[in-house]
Order: sequence, then structure tokens, then C-alpha cells
Amino acid sequence: MPERAWRIAVLSAVLDGTIYDTLRHGFHDERTDGGEYIPLRDRRPSVRYNLSRIVVDDTVALLFGEGRFPAITAPDKAASESMADLVAECCINHTMRAAAFTGSVGSSAVLFRILRERPFVNVLDTRFLTPVWDPEAPDVLIRVIERYKVRGRDLQARGYDIDHDDLGADHWFMRAWDAEAETWFLPQPVHRDEAMQPDPQRSVTHALGFVPVVWMRNLPSGDDTDGACTFRPAIETQIEIEYQLSQAGRGLKYSSDPLLMLREPAAPTGGPMLRSASNAVLVSEKGDAKLLEINGTAAGAVVEYVRALREMALESCHGNRSNADKVSAAQSGRALELLHQPLLQVTDMLRISYGTEGLLPLMRMIAAASHRVPLRLRNTTLRRLDADSLGLRWPAWFSPTAGDKQVQATTLTVLRDAGHISRETAVNVVAHNYDIEDVPAELARIEADEAEAAERAVSVGAQVKGALKVEE
Repeated sequence: MPERAWRIAVLSAVLDGTIYDTLRHGFHDERTDGGEYIPLRDRRPSVRYNLSRIVVDDTVALLFGEGRFPAITAPDKAASESMADLVAECCINHTMRAAAFTGSVGSSAVLFRILRERPFVNVLDTRFLTPVWDPEAPDVLIRVIERYKVRGRDLQARGYDIDHDDLGADHWFMRAWDAEAETWFLPQPVHRDEAMQPDPQRSVTHALGFVPVVWMRNLPSGDDTDGACTFRPAIETQIEIEYQLSQAGRGLKYSSDPLLMLREPAAPTGGPMLRSASNAVLVSEKGDAKLLEINGTAAGAVVEYVRALREMALESCHGNRSNADKVSAAQSGRALELLHQPLLQVTDMLRISYGTEGLLPLMRMIAAASHRVPLRLRNTTLRRLDADSLGLRWPAWFSPTAGDKQVQATTLTVLRDAGHISRETAVNVVAHNYDIEDVPAELARIEADEAEAAERAVSVGAQVKGALKVEE
């Protein structure tokens, strides 16, 4: 396996909380069965505070959360409706959230397939993928190879013919996607140094003319394959926080049951010594007994230290440092943007990684496939779409309050009356806030309402004039 597979595996273990699974001893295990002391670094912390997961969850929720998923724009209403139906049918919003979550370690890939004329998308583990780019077009994939190890008995359970002697051995599993086919290969034991042979029974020819995989790099400052990890700067601080909290918990447990110290000579008890409220410790005339207690200031110092570490870790990876307890009243959308400015900076870059370079290419890929293969949704057939005309319209970071809407309406009215913007531009600005899906249709309804109001005014004026003549 390439070195990047190990790097992604370690980062994924940090993200899902399994980074300590390789440590055999619990935090309160001080000695092995042989009496050897176990260093703290070889123990699993008893308190887990997955700061990395918190940062990733916040960014993903702000990127593709409820009410924040971008609208797929198209030149006409029918195409926009088809895109909306496609997003709902294929659960693309859920797929993109999963892609952004798993891709926080560096990269993510979404596979597009057509099964029985229905489109399907799912997220692939880039740990086992190797992309091959066109040297004359570095942003175009010409092949994607998936390769990893699997036990022989697991392959046998999936229908492969595996020799009995190789059931417990590791096998290479491999498949590849190119512009014409999805090629599967026959599994091969790792110890055999031979070229893998294609599996014609499982291979599929899709003939789409492009590789049906969308590759997304997480953040800038990466390489040609993987982007930068979202939470990499906070990993060491997260480990320090977990061990400090575990040690503080250990001290609090000790405070609940302090150590008893006896100074010789002590009076014989005739049996094991019991420490309880109903049992007295007897010592001789020159003996002494004390409880080795500690005060609570150490635990308080640890909490303050951990709080400072948390602030520094969130600052290093642009996490959410706002505290809801310190917000005394409802905040406007602009105030919330200023409050979450560091988090918005990261999410804004992720909009490019998973929106402009992820979701949009995926939708264009499906639109291009609709010209080659008939695509069917549950109740309708997807019409042929123009891939080049598709775009994304992102919503506001935070929903505006009633005060925000009033200020916006006043501003748009002034600008339109001054002739600086058109009515269509004004409606486009407020379309998302008022759930306006079709701006041209909304403009047509506005003109119809104005015409009806003008006719009503003319009718009322005529009635008033008639009443005045009768009185005269």
C-alpha cells in the first residue's frame, strides 16, 4: 500500500475515536500481571474529548446542513425541477454530507452508477484509491484504481472460488474505473507476485465516455491527490486534553478513597485492616495513622489548563469558539456571521472543494449521462439536461431575522427606485429567504398583481366620480 493509505488510516482513526484501540491497558492499570509499571503513554485515556470530530461536524453542518444545501440552477424551470427531483431521489444531500465528513482527512470520492436505468451515488474510501490524471488536462481523471487486502474466507463468502489452504491468507482485491468500463479483477494471494487477471463475470462496460468518479480535495496546501486535513493542527492538543482529563479523574477518585499510612510500631489487628466509618484503626503508643489526602485545587487547575488548550486547538484549526451561554439575546444574521467568522473561513473554502469541485461536477456528470443512457427516477424519466448550463446558488450562512428582512427590503426598494438595480435582481436577492424557486414566474405574478391593482384603482375612481355626479 502507498504511504498515503497509512496517513489517511491514522487520521480516520483520530476522527472516529479508534486511535487508542491499539493500546491494551486501561488508564487505571498501573502494572502488568508481571508487576512491571505501565507508562501513561501506553494506557488508553479514560476520558475522551474528540475535539477533531466536533470541528468536522460543525464545518459539515454549516456546509451541507438543513437549509444550507445549495440550489442547482438551470436556464429554465423544467431543468431546475429535474435537478431538484434528482437531488431528492438519489439523496445527494446525504451523500455530499458523508463525502465532506470522510473527506476531512484529506480527500473524498463519489462514485456514480446507473443500475436498471436509475442513477445511484455513493462515497468511496480514498484510502484504497489511486487516481490517475490526464497529463494534458490535470483536472480530468483517466483512471481510478481501488486496491486493498481482504481475507480469503471473506472473499469466499462473497462468492469467489478460494482454495481451502488460502482461506486464512490475505488476498489483493482490485477494481478499476476508466472512461469505458468498470473492470473487476480476480483476487490474488498477497504472497504471489503475479499480474492480476480481469474478472469478466463481474466487470461492466458503461460506455459513458468519462470516469464516473468525482474526486474532491479537502483544503488547499495539499498535493495532487489529497488536500490538507481539517483537524490536523489540533490532534496533539486533543491527545493532551484527553490524558489531562483522565489524570484529573484519577485524582478525584483518589480523593474519594485516600491512602492510609501507618507508622510502626502498630498494634496487631489479627486480620486484614478495613477502612470504614464503622471500623477504628488501632495503633500502639508510639505508632501513628494518617490519611494521605489531596485538595481540589489540582483538579481545578487541570480544568483551566484544558480550557486554554481547547481554545488554542480551536483557534489553530478555525473551529467554532463561540459560547451560547454568553449570548444574552437573539442575534441578527450578520452578527452571527461575525461571531462565527473563523468557522466561516474554513467552510467557505470547503464550498469550493465540495461544491464547485464536487457537487457541480457530479450533477454535470449525471446530466451528460442523460444524453447517452435514459435515466429514470421513481415516477418520471429524467429529461436530457445541458451539463454546461448548470450552476450552484448557495444560501446565506444564517437565516435572517425579521429585522434583517426589513432592512434588506428598505435597501432594495431604495436601490430599485434610484434605478441602480432592476426588479428581477431584487427578487433574485430575496428568492432564497422567501422560498421563491422560479424568479421569472414570480415576476409574472407581480406584474399580474400590479395590473389587477391598477384596474381596481380605475374602477374605484370611476365609482367615486359617479357618486359625486349624483350628489351634484
